[in-house]
Amino acid sequence: MGQPKALLPVDSAGSGDTFLTRIVRTFAAASVEDIVVVVGHDADAIVASLSTIDLTVRVVENPDYEQGQLSSLLAGLRVVDRPGVVAALVTLVDVPLVAAATVRAVVERYRQTHAPVVRPVRGDEHGHPVLVDRSLFDAIRRSDPSQGAKPIIRANVSAAGDVAVDDDGAFLDFDTPQDLTRAGLSRPRSQQ
Repeated sequence: MGQPKALLPVDSAGSGDTFLTRIVRTFAAASVEDIVVVVGHDADAIVASLSTIDLTVRVVENPDYEQGQLSSLLAGLRVVDRPGVVAALVTLVDVPLVAAATVRAVVERYRQTHAPVVRPVRGDEHGHPVLVDRSLFDAIRRSDPSQGAKPIIRANVSAAGDVAVDDDGAFLDFDTPQDLTRAGLSRPRSQQ
């Protein structure tokens, strides 16, 4: 992409938001109580980008980020797993356009069902964010690094935890400059 995905611009009405700041604003708008951002590569620049928003965010550095997504999830769990925490709401930085209503729907479904995994769905698609019950934290910690948390998540999905949403943003994952162009977002500066 030419730069860290967290720093890619999201031009929504001239907000100046990046992928990361958009996600943080969305979670805050959905009344998520504790927002934790896990950083790795280009951590200083990514942390600096958070200074552009007036929201409380906890940042944890993952020194093992080169080992993949699971290492970042584990770094985040180390920070949030404490008495009183019943679940973790997780999203990826390359899924920045999810609506606050979708985040609220996922949290509300968890409150209603206490399903071990709650996720937005649309037909056969499943998206982000994913809410993971505390009962799965240890299984995630024991996950095979080559497979990540996906096998644990997939083994614990259920109809009770699937939330049907009409939110394209929950299913848009940006991995290439072409993905950005298709969605009408700016391409990375080095690609323009």
